[in-house]
Amino acid sequence: MNRSTYPLKLPDSIKKEAQRLAKEDGVSLNHWISVAVAQKIGVVETAAQFFEKRSHGATGKDFLRVLSKVKANPPVSGDEIQ
Repeated sequence: MNRSTYPLKLPDSIKKEAQRLAKEDGVSLNHWISVAVAQKIGVVETAAQFFEKRSHGATGKDFLRVLSKVKANPPVSGDEIQ
C-alpha cells in the first residue's frame, strides 16, 4: 500500500477528542484519523451511488419539468417560511 503524508491542522478541541477516542480504541491517532477519513469516504460514496441509482438518470431539468406541473397551494399551517 502506498502512503502519503499530509500536514493536518485541527482545532485543539477536535484533536484532543480524537486522541481520547484513539486511546480508547487502542490505536495511534494517525491510524484513528485514517480510519475516520476512510469511513467518511465510504458514506459519501455510498450516498452518491444510492441517489444516482434512485434517480434513474433524471436530471435537474427533469425535476423542474415535473415540479412545474404541481399546482400552487398555500403552505400547510406551520410550514410557512418566516
